[in-house]
Amino acid sequence: MEHPLMSDDRLIVALDVPNALQGLKMAEALGDSVSFYKIGLGMLTGGGLALANELKQEHGKRIFLDMKLFDIGNTVENAVRGLAQFDLDFLTVHGDPHVVRAAKEGAAGKDLKILAVTILTSLNRDDLDAGMMKAGDMQEMVLERADRAFEAGADGVIASPQEAALIRALPASQGRLIVTPGVRPAGADLGDQKRVATPAAAISDGADHIVVGRPIYQASNPKAAARAVLAELSSL
Repeated sequence: MEHPLMSDDRLIVALDVPNALQGLKMAEALGDSVSFYKIGLGMLTGGGLALANELKQEHGKRIFLDMKLFDIGNTVENAVRGLAQFDLDFLTVHGDPHVVRAAKEGAAGKDLKILAVTILTSLNRDDLDAGMMKAGDMQEMVLERADRAFEAGADGVIASPQEAALIRALPASQGRLIVTPGVRPAGADLGDQKRVATPAAAISDGADHIVVGRPIYQASNPKAAARAVLAELSSL
């Protein structure tokens, strides 16, 4: 008889599907195997906030709202204050210090954790050059952005698994969260991700949570795919 693995909130499953109905269907298929979900910008017009509330309030799931907010401070503060009323768990903003400070003001008095994006895991040095970002080693830039975000009050950062160990070594990272997208089980298609690692490697290198999307929700058996990741985490 198969004994199902207990859920492990180190695994965050990205529900990057078109709408809330499909997201809810996927969450129901995954059942008790998954306790933490990421809902991103792609589902915002497809009922993403409603799904976040339903999964949180009616199903007891933890929710990571991945909005990557970026604007002037006043706008970010007001946006975060509005989102904080939904009693969600994580919210992403861009890691620029003025954005992080404004987001923390908007989340004041709530349990919502503000996570700062360092450099997107889908980008490499050529992409940064095309975007006219300053020259330099990508890992050094990620470290600098992480350090500045922590100084501005971020509860954690979003970074690729390849930078997790370096960020964890920063004195300012103590007591802060490191959440790593760009995680792919061994043998999985990389998709548009360029700076990747396996689930076990990401956690071993200092990540608190890993985000896995397509390798689970596009699998022929999503629950089995999630359990495979959980089994890898349970071996640590």
